[in-house]
Amino acid sequence: MTTLSAPLEARGTAARSGLLLAALAAPAAMGVSGPSLALPEAARALAVTPAAAAWLMTAFGLGMAVGTPLLSATAGRRNGAAGVVRAAAVLVALGALLTLLAPGLPLAIAGRALEAAGAAGLNVAAFQLAGRDRTGRTPGLVAIGSAAGGTVGLFAGAAVAGALGWRAALVLPLLSLLTLRPVLSLASEARADEAGADEAGPDEARAGGPTRGEPTRGEPTGGEPTRGEPTGTEPTGGEPPRRDDTPRTPASSLPLDILRDRRFLAAAALMLALSTVNFGLMYAAPRRVATLTGWGPVETGAFASVAALAGALLSWQLVRAAPSLGPARLRAVLALGSAVALVLAVSAPWPVAVLVGSGTSALVTAGGQGLLTGAATGGLPAARQGLAIGLFNLAFLIGVAAGPALAAFADQTVQFI
Repeated sequence: MTTLSAPLEARGTAARSGLLLAALAAPAAMGVSGPSLALPEAARALAVTPAAAAWLMTAFGLGMAVGTPLLSATAGRRNGAAGVVRAAAVLVALGALLTLLAPGLPLAIAGRALEAAGAAGLNVAAFQLAGRDRTGRTPGLVAIGSAAGGTVGLFAGAAVAGALGWRAALVLPLLSLLTLRPVLSLASEARADEAGADEAGPDEARAGGPTRGEPTRGEPTGGEPTRGEPTGTEPTGGEPPRRDDTPRTPASSLPLDILRDRRFLAAAALMLALSTVNFGLMYAAPRRVATLTGWGPVETGAFASVAALAGALLSWQLVRAAPSLGPARLRAVLALGSAVALVLAVSAPWPVAVLVGSGTSALVTAGGQGLLTGAATGGLPAARQGLAIGLFNLAFLIGVAAGPALAAFADQTVQFI
């Protein structure tokens, strides 16, 4: 093998792994948006109000918020990504079965929450495995797959509901199980590589330097960048790398230092607001479009998916512009964009404007999720950044749960939606 062909082969392997892991994460994300246009039919079948049926979406967000740290701390700690994948697959299958067989709303909600916990685990495992690629290309493909799954889910849910019934729209994460065998094979390879690196540790210490492919001193494992390094998804201001002299905090301690960090709190609060608006509009905007146009669920889902997907893809332009904007102006752009999106989606009398509002919300949410992650961890020592990212993602998932619930409440009590 020539020195030129080695990098090309490595990039090809990373691309194949990225596409596989994106295929694992995308159906899990479909579970968030898939039921949106099937909820009216679900409400009629279950003899409940539309607001009560919206709990089928809210429960999914809550299940993801609980499942993400739970599976990471239990199955992941002992058995790595493979353990997370196996446990998550079982939860997805059991949750989907309960959802399909539930005679009433309470059991259907319980099934959706169980399914969501499994979907969260699959998403966690996808990013854990993608983190082995230090270039960031594989995590980028997984993030794109997850975003695409969440947006395409609107159309996919409406389509399968029309063909197979409303319950089918509630179990789209089952599609992730089609990739189970190759993903487990990839996880086994990752586990073997980690075991080999652990065995090489004593030799490295005797040689006085790191072995090939292992992180150097001060470099966090799991694909996280060192302090001061741009990640490619966060704004940079030319700050030079700094040595982390902060005393180490035990990983098992309460994250009070993180919760007292102003930069973390500001980033997490903004992410919560962006996520709440975005997933509230994922519930409300298609209904407004259907009301204004008279379209059926499939047509509405198709146009809503295109708008949200376009916004998610255009978020890359926001990521590229972030360094020139600076942190303060970036936060202003994200907040203003979300506010404008909300106003357009809930009050504009034209369906095109409603779709533009929905797409704008997807743009600032997708861009903000990447950019604000760097802002949330920028003032923390490297040893605490992993936990801080978990807490930041929890803020995002709380918005996933709260958005549809608030939109359904407004739909029942305020007549502007």
